Amino acid sequence: MQWTLVVPLKALARAKSRLADTAADGLRPGLALAFAQDTVAAALACPGVADVAVVTGDALAGRELTALGARIVPDEPGGGLNAALRHAATVVRARNPRTPLAALNADLPALRPLELARVLTAAAEFPRAFLPDAAGFGTTLLAASPGRELLPAFGTDSRVRHRASGAVELLLPAVDSVRQDVDTGADLRAALALGVGPRTATAVQLLKTSSA
Repeated sequence: MQWTLVVPLKALARAKSRLADTAADGLRPGLALAFAQDTVAAALACPGVADVAVVTGDALAGRELTALGARIVPDEPGGGLNAALRHAATVVRARNPRTPLAALNADLPALRPLELARVLTAAAEFPRAFLPDAAGFGTTLLAASPGRELLPAFGTDSRVRHRASGAVELLLPAVDSVRQDVDTGADLRAALALGVGPRTATAVQLLKTSSA
């Protein structure tokens, strides 16, 4: 089964505000872009992924992620994360109605293609399924099989809300890189311990240099 992934990315200038204790205002947009670049590059290298559609209204992010091979879906609704995902899902399914579809967070800088493949293989067994984040409250991946709506409910306590919506919770071992999103300084340290992609590594080195 070859999946289409939908990756939502907000405007870089507004991204990662919870990293304020770790990165200054001027550095956070670069970190957010690096996270997204490493996430998309790993997703495109996953053997189960046919296409990655990034939904964003940020022009710089659009150019950089297009260069990696992603397809850009303009965030026309401008109504937040779930509205962006619903819009992107509609665009993707209009082009390929029978594709299995998964929403994937843009802040998974330690993402490993083979771990992502394991998650997608497990998700393919159910009409809808999701993977909880490392913190245990959120969601990093929400999948829908062909013919099923995505029905995203990201945001506060999305793990509970996705479960309540009927999506099956995937409780898989050894997929830490797919669960480790980065919202806080502690999250970033955890991702670094797993081993981040090259763009995030460069951005973190710049962060260390600027704070020295």
